[in-house]
Amino acid sequence: MLSLRKTVAYHLDNYESAIGRGIDLIILGLIVISLGMFIAETYPLPETIQFYFHLADLIILILFSLEYSIRFWCAESKTKFFFSLFSLIDLLAILPLLFGFLDMRFMRIFRWFRLLRIIRFLDFEISIFRIQTEDGIILTRILLTLFSIIFIYSGLIYQVEHQINPDALKNFFDSLYFCIVTMTTVGFGDITPLSDAGRALTLLMIMTGVTFIPWQIKDLIEQLIKTANKVKIECPGCGFSLHDTDANHCKNCGAQLETKI
Repeated sequence: MLSLRKTVAYHLDNYESAIGRGIDLIILGLIVISLGMFIAETYPLPETIQFYFHLADLIILILFSLEYSIRFWCAESKTKFFFSLFSLIDLLAILPLLFGFLDMRFMRIFRWFRLLRIIRFLDFEISIFRIQTEDGIILTRILLTLFSIIFIYSGLIYQVEHQINPDALKNFFDSLYFCIVTMTTVGFGDITPLSDAGRALTLLMIMTGVTFIPWQIKDLIEQLIKTANKVKIECPGCGFSLHDTDANHCKNCGAQLETKI
């Protein structure tokens, strides 16, 4: 039984294996589907589509609950696992639906950060940013952080305000609009939160907008400048192909580059 647990834990956490990458890609797909359904369900939908959405989300919920249970079973320290950041996020995304509280599916977006590890194994490159391996992960992490903050706040304000302020926040797009204009401190004033929770959340949006987001944008610009000052030449040792303009050796494996950059 112990060997079985170690084998399962290996495939869950070892993203270098084909099974591990496959599991991560499946989870990523389920997250995207779940978030898409959450957004779609804020709009008027036919009852048939609503039924299939609820059925699909129930299946996704069961799969996520099963994954969480397996990870808990595989963990050597149950207490450490339970109180880890990603475990708490996974639990937060599962429990509300199980017990009928607020729909917190939008919290699943945080799971993207766990899946950043698979980027280096995907055979693609975004040429406009010259995204590749380490630099790609840094850029993607910054972009996901900015997007996730906005997405989470939009989901929260919709959940808090929609029931008491349905005319102002009709759907997810209205919440996204309110979130962006609030966090950028534009504040057109056409949408005003009515509840105390909504007002408190708005204050958090403003504080996040004037502190955290400029910091992330600065990091993004610095990283783009950094990657723009690199050239592409393939290393004969490991195949890594993005190096500084004055590099003589591969920064990934240390091998001598055939042509001086």
